[in-house]
Amino acid sequence: MRNEIELEAIIEDYLKGKLTAEERIAFEQLRSNDPVIDHKVVAHKVFLDSMAQYAHVVKLKEQMDAVHSQIDVAALAENLRPHPSKWVKLWRNNRSAVAIAASFILLAMVSLYSIQSNNKQAGTFEAMSKDMAKIRSTQNTLIRDIKTREANNSSNNNSNNARFGGTGFAISGNGYIVTNYHVVRGADSVYVQNSNGSYKAKSFYSDPVNDIAILKISDKRFESLPALPYTMKRGSSGIGESVFTLGFPKDDIVLGDGYVSSRNGINGDTLAYQVAIPVNPGNSGGPLLDNSGNVVGIINGKENKTDGATFAVKSKYIMEALNAIPQDSLSRKVSYGKKSSLRGLKRNKQVQKMQDYVFMIKVYNNN
Repeated sequence: MRNEIELEAIIEDYLKGKLTAEERIAFEQLRSNDPVIDHKVVAHKVFLDSMAQYAHVVKLKEQMDAVHSQIDVAALAENLRPHPSKWVKLWRNNRSAVAIAASFILLAMVSLYSIQSNNKQAGTFEAMSKDMAKIRSTQNTLIRDIKTREANNSSNNNSNNARFGGTGFAISGNGYIVTNYHVVRGADSVYVQNSNGSYKAKSFYSDPVNDIAILKISDKRFESLPALPYTMKRGSSGIGESVFTLGFPKDDIVLGDGYVSSRNGINGDTLAYQVAIPVNPGNSGGPLLDNSGNVVGIINGKENKTDGATFAVKSKYIMEALNAIPQDSLSRKVSYGKKSSLRGLKRNKQVQKMQDYVFMIKVYNNN
């Protein structure tokens, strides 16, 4: 609790410009490396802006009350009570002043409504900040606890049990698989499984900031896959674009259909899309594809208080991770922007053609 209070104090000093140059640089570096702190900063800024606007409106109301207290309403009513023609004359002589007063009142009402709306948004951000302060918990809603089972007889003869699992998909024909970093973080051993069998894999590349990890199948029994049926989308996807995902929220592969609902992720995070697809624990690391069979992202989280608000890391960050693999070690890698062999097929045929390239990830831990 003390650490949280100290962090809030540092964030407030940062936003109010009270930190020294060295402290500010150090804090910005920490913020860029830690999405939890970054989201706290965004939420606190919204809160401070809302409070400033509210103080402005309160001051405006006090000024209006002071002006109103100086007006003799009874005397005005008595003076204006005679013949109705005087109302017409009053309007003609004072229409400009009345219009200005009406505009002033309308502006005050709009400002009050804006403050109420901002307060609601700040509340939403605060709720999200609490969830994002436990980003592992938010993302763990997509990490499936694997039931206790015997290890694979041919490649894992010890009694370790799977700690958790998720989904991954091939980015080359010779056993390179991409998944989320949080799925394999802290693993002692990793196994991947598709319809052809279960294989031991090892971590090859990790990108914690973008929540991406690349695995390499190290099992001699694994046979290289044919040419990948999907490609990596070069451009961005638009709001309303139809997308689908395959994953392992249970022991067999599951299809999810939906659409892109926002170009940005939670709190405006440009790393990810928000998509309207229901997902369950185990979908983490699954590919997100458009109708033409282009990978547009990788499922990595969801809003735990909103049904169907799922987030997917954009494809360009997958390609950045792919570029970390030496080119001479790749075979039939996923390409950028070329025509997908899934294009034009019905959904069931697309799933049938690519399901061997989507893997269940099982993570083991000796502790």
